[in-house]
Amino acid sequence: MNPQTGKPTLRSGYAPATIAHNLSVVHGFYAFHMHFGRGPVLNPVPENRARRAALSHRSPIESRAQHRRGRLRPKVPVRQPRALPDEQWDVLFEQMKCARDRALLSCYVTSGARASELLGVQLGDIDWQKGQLWVISKGTRARQPVPVSPEALAYLAAYLDESGLPETAVPIWRTRRGESRPLTYWAARRIIQRADEKLGMNWTLHDLRHTAATRLARDPELTLVEVQTILRHAHITTTSLYTVVGLEDLVDKLAEHYSRPAQPVAWPTQYAADDIQAVFGAGK
Repeated sequence: MNPQTGKPTLRSGYAPATIAHNLSVVHGFYAFHMHFGRGPVLNPVPENRARRAALSHRSPIESRAQHRRGRLRPKVPVRQPRALPDEQWDVLFEQMKCARDRALLSCYVTSGARASELLGVQLGDIDWQKGQLWVISKGTRARQPVPVSPEALAYLAAYLDESGLPETAVPIWRTRRGESRPLTYWAARRIIQRADEKLGMNWTLHDLRHTAATRLARDPELTLVEVQTILRHAHITTTSLYTVVGLEDLVDKLAEHYSRPAQPVAWPTQYAADDIQAVFGAGK
């Protein structure tokens, strides 16, 4: 665990989720060819019959039945999304030394867009009046709007004023050294990594989306359905993950709780003392 962020560090080897995903891909590949009589007679990745029986003909309003894992399948732990606390976000943002990096992080943390979606934004995708950007959705490949804050638009305007307006039909995020090229995912990821190395943290580019989602989900003025629309989640159960409160979010409230003196028990005056003693006993 990183002592500052509370996030686990990457271990050697593949994560259980990666192994489970690859097994599903291999199983589907052989199942497709077996349907047409090609490939081996037996699928090298066994099918989980218990899972198929538990999920078949299930009503969406019913809770998902428990079933055993299939052979070769690792146990995938349920990971809660991690968001940057406000104080750590301020420290991380201070490490951004150029207008491009400040604009990029501001757009990430206020729009909730995925990394690849925001990097593909072009000049014609910026709606300055409505305060939104048009992105190509990662899943559906549809062109959809995402909101950005006025502060992020101000940083974006400063970046475009410093670097100059790009040509049409090219991404606005460009490299700063050598020949001007579109900023790749790995280059944007490296921006966060350089700041992490100086601060001793391990935040990632995708954590900025988690941060935006957590801030939206905890806003009392926004409903969960509205947050789902902003984040473009297919299922509201995915959005509800951001409403879970972690222990690290309760540090200040717990400190107040422990420092607060114990309050003596007081009963309403309309109850007789003899009745209270008879019901709750002496000393209650």
